[in-house]
Amino acid sequence: MTAQLLFLYFAGMTVMGAVVAVAAPNLVYSALALLVTFIHIAGIYILMNAEFIAAVQIIVYAGAILVLYLFVLMLFNPKQENLYMHKQYKVGVFLGVVVLFLMLFAGYRTEILSQGGSYTPELVADLGHTRAIGNALFTDFIFPFEMASLILLVAMFGAIILAGSGRRRSKGPGGRVDLSRRKAAKKALADS
Repeated sequence: MTAQLLFLYFAGMTVMGAVVAVAAPNLVYSALALLVTFIHIAGIYILMNAEFIAAVQIIVYAGAILVLYLFVLMLFNPKQENLYMHKQYKVGVFLGVVVLFLMLFAGYRTEILSQGGSYTPELVADLGHTRAIGNALFTDFIFPFEMASLILLVAMFGAIILAGSGRRRSKGPGGRVDLSRRKAAKKALADS
């Protein structure tokens, strides 16, 4: 009974944190709600006796990924981003509903949701949690693992391009930065 109550608490807080992370108008509040979501997901892992995954969840997601999100948030101008987000709100909701429908359709059509896991408690007891995760990740689930790494690589390149686009400077002949305009502007200010 206690495990069920704890699961209901962790699941409810995870869903509420995710909703606040998406719907909060302030980006910092969204990041804090995402932290609450990550911590409560780790609690669900602990209830499933997967302490290693819970520790990785806290270290990687609540630690590294959330700090990365906060650094990205510092690059954006919140006033401009709020205007842009409101313009794209209807498109985002539509695409979210379409993707959710496609995921559910694919899950029910291929009977993925009704299949049990291939790793039984006996196998996990024989191998240990870490080794069972490694075997599953690098044998049965190698393609999704590689796809996730490719998506993260594309996201990293996108962040680099977005961060660098605001720092372009005019270049003169030969690819050198044209400092003559700056010198002329400084001289005009000094003369006035």
